[in-house]
Amino acid sequence: MSPKRYLPLALAMLLTSTLACAEAAKPSVHIYNWYDYIAPDATKNFQKEMDIDPVYDVFDNSDVMQSKVMAGRSGYDVVFASGDLLPNLIKAGVLKELDRTQLPNLPHLDPEILAKLQSNDPGNRFAAPYMWGTTGIGYDADKVKALLGTEAPVNSWDLVFKEENIARLSQCGVAMLDAPNEIIPIALHYLGLPYNSQNPEDYRKAEALLLKVRPHVRYFDSSKFISDLANGNVCVVVGWSGGVNDAKTSSALAGNGRTILYSIPREGAPVWVESMVLLNDAPNPREGLEFINYMMRPQVIAESTNYLAYPNANKDAMALVDEKIRNNPDVYPPKQVLDTLFPLEPLPLKMERVRTRLWSKVKTGN
Repeated sequence: MSPKRYLPLALAMLLTSTLACAEAAKPSVHIYNWYDYIAPDATKNFQKEMDIDPVYDVFDNSDVMQSKVMAGRSGYDVVFASGDLLPNLIKAGVLKELDRTQLPNLPHLDPEILAKLQSNDPGNRFAAPYMWGTTGIGYDADKVKALLGTEAPVNSWDLVFKEENIARLSQCGVAMLDAPNEIIPIALHYLGLPYNSQNPEDYRKAEALLLKVRPHVRYFDSSKFISDLANGNVCVVVGWSGGVNDAKTSSALAGNGRTILYSIPREGAPVWVESMVLLNDAPNPREGLEFINYMMRPQVIAESTNYLAYPNANKDAMALVDEKIRNNPDVYPPKQVLDTLFPLEPLPLKMERVRTRLWSKVKTGN
């Protein structure tokens, strides 16, 4: 057979190999985010515009995320991290300082949210804030009124920390987040103690308070409370603003007639900020910065807020957020409420152990 008969086949194989190499060389960015925590079309639109393939993984527990990135060589470029995790990640050298020259959308960020974040990221060097929110009280207005009357202290932590109140409310169900890094600082703050105290005696006082109300708490869970509040299985929750809003939406869609409300207690409450960070061992740091910069566009971040009903950290996106969300003080609290909020912060390892032991006692009730 003539060698010329092999030429078209050889050319075809060469072309296929070349195309495969070109496809393999196409830039990508590997993203690690909370489950269902971004507008559905965000990554697809990013890919279409930037010609960068997003590889998107999710987690539903920040401890899982932290252990994976702390171990190194996770393969991720951009990770979404809670503010109270940042100091440990920074100290461990896990994060790469953001190159501001590659982030022209940084000026869109809200100075007040950046200021709140500085307790965990001094100088805002490593984290670009994404979404934020508060931890407060969600409640079924009619059920609470039926048990405590019209003067029920729904705008105060007295609702759940005064035994005479929570004992009555236990008839319709009280739930709390399974989140010691939030519930314990709330208890400390309520007692007039430093919410981030490093005094073991303060934690004994918080423990006494929590154990006193513990018999009246149906359960501690960070996801179940949303559906239970919506369908009436519980009537009061200490939960995240976004979760309570989800319960409110679900209740309205079901048409069950419940009036679900959210309150940021007047004594003050935790504010948390989820941020985008670039890993120090990111395999695609340039593409990671491209993704972070893209998500800081007002139009892009507004779409995620409209989907999630969580406030974003972009001051120039406000006009693009749905009116019912941007005008909702539960989502975007007024300045006088913002001033009462305190950021969650990590504790030294010794005190983290104290907090862990305390929480174990509270959850078991002894």
